[in-house]
Amino acid sequence: MSGTESPAARLQALFEGHRLTPTQRRIAHSMVRRAADVPFLSSVELAELAGVSQPSVTRFAVALGFDGYPALRRHLREVAPAGPAPETGTANEYQQAVEAEIANLRHLAEVLADPRPVRRAGRLLAESRPLPVLGLRAAAAQAHGFAYFAAKVHPDVRLLNEGGTMLHDRIDAAARAGASALLCFALPRHPREVVDTLTHAKETGLTVVTVADSPFAPVAKVSDLLLPAAVGTGLAFDTACAPMLLGRVLLEAMCDDLPDAQARLEEFDAKAAARGLFVE
Repeated sequence: MSGTESPAARLQALFEGHRLTPTQRRIAHSMVRRAADVPFLSSVELAELAGVSQPSVTRFAVALGFDGYPALRRHLREVAPAGPAPETGTANEYQQAVEAEIANLRHLAEVLADPRPVRRAGRLLAESRPLPVLGLRAAAAQAHGFAYFAAKVHPDVRLLNEGGTMLHDRIDAAARAGASALLCFALPRHPREVVDTLTHAKETGLTVVTVADSPFAPVAKVSDLLLPAAVGTGLAFDTACAPMLLGRVLLEAMCDDLPDAQARLEEFDAKAAARGLFVE
């Protein structure tokens, strides 16, 4: 592992190639979120962080090829920074939630140091006519926001933000109309219906691009290209600043592959001004 990689990137590299159970994926996700602290946590502390049992942490370490959790922790300390992350001091729970989101954004910036996956996703989305955009329950707002802006530059965006028996029908209709890719926003808790829908989309021949909270999310196995962006879990309800920002980055990449994107935006601005649509 390269010494220039972030702690989170080193952890993800450690997990690659292993078939993890849902509980083990939960542990892995928690470790990535707290990558700088993990080498200094006991198995009991990691279990509490992930919301699993202590024996589950031991089995997880064995699944990665270590004799037990102490061996895994020794390995992590060898490749980790010299000391644990600084204490948050007297920050209250609201400030801590904000700081956690800032950390998620920093991690996203590290991931985007390699822009190739996002650029590939942008090409796939730009080429798909129509472009279905899926997001259910907690992810519905992310899908709606992306579709709202994408419709200003893409000729045919189809928002799928409500579940039900007609969801597969709408996927089929998009495929018949010429769609080649589908964009999905998938956030916890992950609805079973999203996994089923992505499975169906792949069966129809669509390339599935997914923005998810973790490389180990349940949708990973039914996605052709997964782009991770962590959510914050410090409040009663998850916060999703990083997935939202990644969606805007995807919009930018898609615009780069739509030759008439700028012309469409200028046309919209002219019409908006003529209608007095916005208060200046």
